[in-house]
Amino acid sequence: MAISLSSLTSSFSSLSFSSQISSKPQTLYLPRIWPPPKAAPLRRNPSSAIVASSSSSTAVAAVAGGVFAPTTADLEGISLEKYVKSRLPGGFAAQKIIGTGRRKCAIARVVLQEGTGKFIINYRDAKEYLQGNPLWLQYIRTPLVTLGYESNYDVFVKAHGGGLSGQAQAISLGIARALLKVSENHRAPLRKEGLLTRDSRVVERKKVGLKKARKAPQYSKR
Repeated sequence: MAISLSSLTSSFSSLSFSSQISSKPQTLYLPRIWPPPKAAPLRRNPSSAIVASSSSSTAVAAVAGGVFAPTTADLEGISLEKYVKSRLPGGFAAQKIIGTGRRKCAIARVVLQEGTGKFIINYRDAKEYLQGNPLWLQYIRTPLVTLGYESNYDVFVKAHGGGLSGQAQAISLGIARALLKVSENHRAPLRKEGLLTRDSRVVERKKVGLKKARKAPQYSKR
């Protein structure tokens, strides 16, 4: 059947196409759910605990009086805080050889235990805590050096208040007082070196009308 060209033209012209096409993407809106659903709690498998094993040789721990006392090799994997707590069961106040020292606003509580001469201040090594200052390190070692005990005792300190200089001198007094509990015969050599005297000097207070404790403003006659 022959289809005329005019009939095809008329049929195509009857179809209409939209020439305006939106360039913006269509946004799909979903209904909002409130309150949001709670996620199921995570459950841990207790059998999946990871046990860290050190590659170094295992050192035998010394047990003294039923208290775990780690050796130097064990300290590599144990923080100093855990080490101090293992050496001082019951805390500082429960120890026998203890002394308290003060200087300016600083207060230091010192515990002595038989050891190899380690100094730990506020759960940190003494050299790190005192910033390697040779004078401050000399302050804390003087009482033990005076009696020849520099390698016989480990020193554990809790210090607060004041600055590092005041804390170092407070530690020195605390160690000297703790050594008196070891033996009363230590009093004479410590007293001779002046290590048992509490230094009572503190900063003098500022006065009204003055710039500092004694510094006055410049005097003007006229």
